[in-house]
Amino acid sequence: QVQVRESGGGLVQAGGSLRLSCTTSGHAFSQYDMEWFRQAPGKDRDFVAGITWSGSSTYAESAKGRFSISRDNTKKTMYLQMSSLRPEDTAVYYCRAADAYWGQGTQVTVSS
Repeated sequence: QVQVRESGGGLVQAGGSLRLSCTTSGHAFSQYDMEWFRQAPGKDRDFVAGITWSGSSTYAESAKGRFSISRDNTKKTMYLQMSSLRPEDTAVYYCRAADAYWGQGTQVTVSS
């Protein structure tokens, strides 16, 4: 079983920035496609950004131009750099590895 752990969430004012991190257990991180999702209260869990094992990235429209996804295979870590944050970005952010393994999530709260 692959363990996935997110970190880096917190409270930030509108217009601010945060960087989320996601790590996995085991030795196969470099082979995983990795993704970020988010879920606001009372809403579905939505795709935010993804990065393939080879480094190709995709973004939801809401994230384009503001968020940047990256990975460091030597550290078995994926990042989501978020800037120009808005109150509507408030959600629990989840990491998913290999289309199968979820973390527990990290709360991001953006105050107006």
